[in-house]
Amino acid sequence: MDQKLLAVTRTMTLFEDQPFRMEVGAELSPVTVAYETYGTLNDAGDNAILICHALTGSAHAAGFNHPDEKAPGWWDPLVGPGRAFDTDKYFVVCTNILGGCYGTTGPTSIDPATKKPYRMRFPQMSIRDMVRLQHRACEALGIKKIVTIAGGSMGGMQVLEWALMYPDMVRSIMPIATAGRHSAWCIALHEAQRAAIRLDPDFKGGDYTEQPARGLGIARTIAMISYRADVEYAQKFKRDRVREDAHFDPENLFQVESYLRYQGKKLVERFDAATYLYISWAMDQHDISRGRGTYEEVLASIRIPTLCAGISTDVLYPVHEQKEIAAHIPGARYFEIASIHGHDAFLIEWDQVTTAMREFLATV
Repeated sequence: MDQKLLAVTRTMTLFEDQPFRMEVGAELSPVTVAYETYGTLNDAGDNAILICHALTGSAHAAGFNHPDEKAPGWWDPLVGPGRAFDTDKYFVVCTNILGGCYGTTGPTSIDPATKKPYRMRFPQMSIRDMVRLQHRACEALGIKKIVTIAGGSMGGMQVLEWALMYPDMVRSIMPIATAGRHSAWCIALHEAQRAAIRLDPDFKGGDYTEQPARGLGIARTIAMISYRADVEYAQKFKRDRVREDAHFDPENLFQVESYLRYQGKKLVERFDAATYLYISWAMDQHDISRGRGTYEEVLASIRIPTLCAGISTDVLYPVHEQKEIAAHIPGARYFEIASIHGHDAFLIEWDQVTTAMREFLATV
């Protein structure tokens, strides 16, 4: 997208007259949803594409929010005139999830009962809650039919739930590097991340006034190890140190150590600790078969065109999980992104992702 083109993050207020009832039984009213749109919705309301973001993502999927922004939205190379999600043809939408910290109601929002941020008093949301709120937001925007819904990681979880919850509204889906149900491996990684946050003295049981930087930073460090791959780390960092001298100085970090600490610091500056806990719990609880039947039966009930994408070096959501999803959805296509970048390749390998998406969209 042209750097001069600014993308505006807007908010809408929903459920003012009737509360939003969550799966856990709690009710929220009103609910604020942050979103961005690109392109124009046609008169029939049927040219929409919905993008779903991952754990620490936001509604800012493309463009620049202000002229001096250093980098565009997280999926910018895919969105714009002539791109995979061609804004001359499609009306592209991305919303911040329920429970997020980028404008949608969540743990950082003010609790009407206490006039203070919810923090750990926010009701636990689910992936299905997120999708129900997205659906209501799409209706409020005038969308009648969605050409495709795409997302990677947690975004892919939302994509699968959309196909099951609102199949009549969705023409096709693109779940990328995701899970139909969270594995024990992923739950274990999340628990280590949550423990780092909970055990930070500055977390104060959730009653913090400043971000618990150590805990949240360590959580991000653990996550970044699983988001990338050993082959990339070997090529990028080798065994190099920050300085060539002082071999036995523990403060002379390995380059990979320095990188991980930097990534932790960056997340602390832009994210919220309680939000991290809530979203990771929601991901761990994710299971499309819950209350619906067997896992295989539920996948087989998806009857819309599907493009499943795996990543060759993904250790978080391995390719065998993506192949399993594709194998049980009737007529689903499987595409594998060849990359050294691990799980994050769906945010890096633009040429491969663009080609696969273009070819798929041409058939739906």
